[in-house]
Amino acid sequence: MQAKYLQKAVLLLTLSLNNLAFANTMTYAGAGVDIHTADRLVDKIRPMCAATNRPGCLKAEIGNYGSLFSLNEAGANIKDPILVSGTDGVGTKLLLAQKIGKHNTIGIDLVAMSVNDVLTRGAQPLYFLDYFASGKLEVNDAAAVVEGIANGCKQAGCGLIGGETAEMPGMYGPGVYDLAGFAVGVVSKSDILPRKVNDGDVLIGLASTGLHSNGFSLVRKVLEKSKLSLDSKPPFNSEQATMGDVLLTPTRIYVSTVKPMLDQRLIEAMAHITGSGMPGNLPRVYGEDLVASIDVKTWEVPAVFKWVAQAGPVASNEMFNTFNCGIGMILIVKKQNVDKVLKQLATTDVKAYKIGVMRKRDGAEAQVEFNGDLFA
Repeated sequence: MQAKYLQKAVLLLTLSLNNLAFANTMTYAGAGVDIHTADRLVDKIRPMCAATNRPGCLKAEIGNYGSLFSLNEAGANIKDPILVSGTDGVGTKLLLAQKIGKHNTIGIDLVAMSVNDVLTRGAQPLYFLDYFASGKLEVNDAAAVVEGIANGCKQAGCGLIGGETAEMPGMYGPGVYDLAGFAVGVVSKSDILPRKVNDGDVLIGLASTGLHSNGFSLVRKVLEKSKLSLDSKPPFNSEQATMGDVLLTPTRIYVSTVKPMLDQRLIEAMAHITGSGMPGNLPRVYGEDLVASIDVKTWEVPAVFKWVAQAGPVASNEMFNTFNCGIGMILIVKKQNVDKVLKQLATTDVKAYKIGVMRKRDGAEAQVEFNGDLFA
């Protein structure tokens, strides 16, 4: 009998020691990563992603190791299809979204930066994938970001078919997250842009919605110097209530605006005006023997750019080398097609302007020239 009680006592002591040992072990959650939080996010964003499904998305269900897309089922009917890919982020505009706590539009910027690039090759965006990284995953904030991404995908007509969420304590501070994404589109080999741009071709500028997603490191310094907060009323005429609203205006997505003209082969080249502005982006689509001659008085400049230029102050050449200055996409078309293109653009909600012409380059002059002072 005593031996039986002794065995039972030894068993209880062993269990107690085991429990004590497990109590002192480390866990992933204890290190700051809770995989169950990520599972809750997946449940929340699943219907958002499903709402972007388009022909070609195969079994578009979040959680698979690889996302599937069928060109045959995409309905593109493209002869000799070429895949076009683009990747980007949204820069320090993220810091403003996080400071304000407005997370549901920054995803539109993320999609826009990639699909607009893909569009310049004449391609139709097919699908998009995102990467979201944070120190601690906040489900509601992350879901709001994905809501914006899904919105952007709908605007671009592409499916949000996958992504990755990474929780990295120590890499990012509280409330901080980072975003990246990439888009894949398709174009017939014979329709790849740019085609040959020639002397006399015409530049048509498509209006931006404002700053889009470039130059925010400079904008934040101007904001700080001007003693304005993100909650301040804009010191210029604006339909938006606060500076935060103005600065977080999403990047315009040009896919639906431009696609009909691409289908009609009315466009010879396109330039997405992002970081480095017109001087850095336009020469990427034509030869070194040409100059884009631009009349800066041909389009309406959003007030936010004039504010940056004056409040900095920021010189005109720096403005043009940093920002889109009101023109987010430039189409280069043959002279005989200008009226037809402008007529079609007039039926869209995007303002279009004939802003200049291509001419022969003389020696080593700059490949983009500005006639007039936009901020005078």
